[in-house]
Amino acid sequence: MKKKFLLFSLLASVFLLAGCGSSLATQSVLKNAQQANTITWGVKGDVSLFGLIDVHDGQQKGFDVDIAKHLTKHILGPKGRATFVTVTSQSRTPLLKNGNVDAVVATMTITPERQKILDFSRSYFDAGQSLLVPNNSKIKDAYHLNGHTIIGVVGANSVQNVKKASPKAHVIELQDYAQAMNALKSGQGEALTTDNGILYGLAVQNPGYKVVGGTFTKEPYGVAVNKNQKDFVKAINKALDEMQQSGEYNELIKKWFGNVPGFNYKELYRK
Repeated sequence: MKKKFLLFSLLASVFLLAGCGSSLATQSVLKNAQQANTITWGVKGDVSLFGLIDVHDGQQKGFDVDIAKHLTKHILGPKGRATFVTVTSQSRTPLLKNGNVDAVVATMTITPERQKILDFSRSYFDAGQSLLVPNNSKIKDAYHLNGHTIIGVVGANSVQNVKKASPKAHVIELQDYAQAMNALKSGQGEALTTDNGILYGLAVQNPGYKVVGGTFTKEPYGVAVNKNQKDFVKAINKALDEMQQSGEYNELIKKWFGNVPGFNYKELYRK
């Protein structure tokens, strides 16, 4: 009788846990954020111009960070709070799926593969993949990299894109952009590849390097959220539309990209 009772208790616990997990999976992130008056965003901490930790005050700063702050005010109102968790290209999806962040604004391209496990807002930034090389490099574009060693970052889709353009290129992947840039400087690779906006930021930080080859892909960045959060996606898209109509969006483009050498920031303007 005691064994039957223990078995029943165990089964009951399993069903309760399963129910709780299902409930958590279907909770409205938007409603929870409204109740807490706070949205927690995943942003980069090592990408100049988009999300970089300021060594002076320890705060994340960049275009993505400002986008998140503005979205928060539009979604929750002027007293809404934005909090930030630092993510990498590799960690942003797991942190989002695990509920550590409500949404990710972290130079994340909308791709069919990612849309299988995440939902995205409409594009908030139009990037394209390019190459960063030393000023004296003879590399000119992504289509003549066969036999060359190219540096990428784990979790980004840039590695696959390079292999499509130059199938015989040797590509090494590092954990983040700081490591990737150090590898380029030490001669472990001949070029670093990722989205052009990120590369221009690295070029600003590292004199002696230049962005070459134009763009050979289209990389529309989206705000990523968990699946089954349609009300949250709708709220984010509405906020993006309001930012665009008010001129806030173009102000942020000019703030972060207006003084970047060689970058035509006005091409990014949206009316």
